[in-house]
Amino acid sequence: MLSGTAFAAAIPYLYLAAGLGVLIICGNWLVTGSVQIARHFKISTLVVGLTIVAYVTSAPEMFISVGAALNNSHDIALGNVIGSNIANIACILAIVVIISPIPIRNKAIGFDYMVMFLVTVLLLIFGLNGIIGLFEGLIFLSILIAYTVWSVVKSKKTADAKTIEPATMKPVFAILIILAAVVGLYFSSGWFVKGAREIALAWGVSERVIAVSIVAVGTSAPELVSSLIAAFRKEADLSIGNIIGSNFFNIAGVLGVTTVVSPVRVNDHTLFITDMIWLFGVTIALLLAMIPLSKGKLNRWEGGILLLIFAVYMFILYKY
Repeated sequence: MLSGTAFAAAIPYLYLAAGLGVLIICGNWLVTGSVQIARHFKISTLVVGLTIVAYVTSAPEMFISVGAALNNSHDIALGNVIGSNIANIACILAIVVIISPIPIRNKAIGFDYMVMFLVTVLLLIFGLNGIIGLFEGLIFLSILIAYTVWSVVKSKKTADAKTIEPATMKPVFAILIILAAVVGLYFSSGWFVKGAREIALAWGVSERVIAVSIVAVGTSAPELVSSLIAAFRKEADLSIGNIIGSNFFNIAGVLGVTTVVSPVRVNDHTLFITDMIWLFGVTIALLLAMIPLSKGKLNRWEGGILLLIFAVYMFILYKY
């Protein structure tokens, strides 16, 4: 039997394991419900990945960043978003590609990538004056609303009903599955982050380092599970769309809502610029890996390079 001290030390790891287990189950529900919604309303799985799946899997980032801003933990509020976006590409997508290479079938992904890149540039510009406030938040939310409406409308106009498989589940059941997944993702990501954060604190690292590494990777776990399940089910558009859509929503949605609720300060400009350089680096690397955008393929070796970049980033982060 474990002693009281040993049991207490094991609790963070139990949170980590429980969180991961529930994340896998809920990620499966999320993909199932989202695909059914796409088929019922004749919307492409790429758009569903860019919107429904991406926005739902970014719920943990939303809860954590808003809560951190209200508690004046600005490094966590901002670091969570930047770190999650770096992790989504260089860690989450990299792992998915290494396990199951992803074909790029839809050249429309290029436009979605550029929208994601645009809000990343805006984040850099807005952060240069040391604070991201209500005005910047409203700009982010306006872009989010416009992009979402445009994506859905365009998809319905251009979708070929003959190429979309019929739904096998009633919309109300699909929506209930998605809602159940949201609840599960909320609690399980909280367990995952709690365990990871307590382990990191025991290692004696700073709040910013925790935010852009442990918390960021932890809150990106839903994206990993959802993208992996989508890849295994041969829903390539859903898998890549989830990553690009999540990165877009993390900035336009998560940071947009957070800064409307409470302004976020950039406490250290040097560290902010450094993190943004890494974010732009992996974002550009993703574009190069996807070319050509209609007949390309994300291969295992490209996933390996992205994961190596992430490993170097983590090494530098903890070393210095």
